[in-house]
Amino acid sequence: MIVDITAVSRDLAVHSIAQLEGELFGRGAWNENMVREELDAPTRTYLLDVFGETEQTVVRGYAGFWYDGEDAELMTIGVGKTHQRQGIAAALLKTLIDKAKRQGAARMLLEVRVDNEPALALYQRFGFERMGLRKRYYQPEGIDAYTMSLDLKPRIVGFAPAQTVSTRTTSGASGAGTEHASNDTNTLNENTTTNGEAR
Repeated sequence: MIVDITAVSRDLAVHSIAQLEGELFGRGAWNENMVREELDAPTRTYLLDVFGETEQTVVRGYAGFWYDGEDAELMTIGVGKTHQRQGIAAALLKTLIDKAKRQGAARMLLEVRVDNEPALALYQRFGFERMGLRKRYYQPEGIDAYTMSLDLKPRIVGFAPAQTVSTRTTSGASGAGTEHASNDTNTLNENTTTNGEAR
């Protein structure tokens, strides 16, 4: 179940995230102090995927972003190895994207290891696009990172204002009337055809 990080005790959240970090990220993992500092930083939104009740609560995954007033930066997302391939990362990411939209973020940005194929597939499935490459971004291993972004606000592309058309009849050389358009209530846009020609 996806919950806000405040739904569990602070100690459980910090300890569980640090444990999962160690399992997932090795030497580059955040320790408990680093997790605590991250959670205490301003404008952070963090979620957990939990299973069980109160004392038996197990944190299976976590994710969070930082919102700077314009963009939401995905800070981290992780799911314990025994709980992977169950849709938890996708549920966390979907909920984070929804929260970022509600906060008014224009885009969600992230960095991902170039060799993390499952994460790349997840992000691409959600519509993230590669922006660039950061050489030796992940330390101490020196692994490169792709930068990726997802537009959260719709962009209108190719919009043309509607035009009102009136019906009129003209007389040609033969004197016969020819109708040139439809009635006054119809509007045309860029996909409308008139006399067989695309506009």
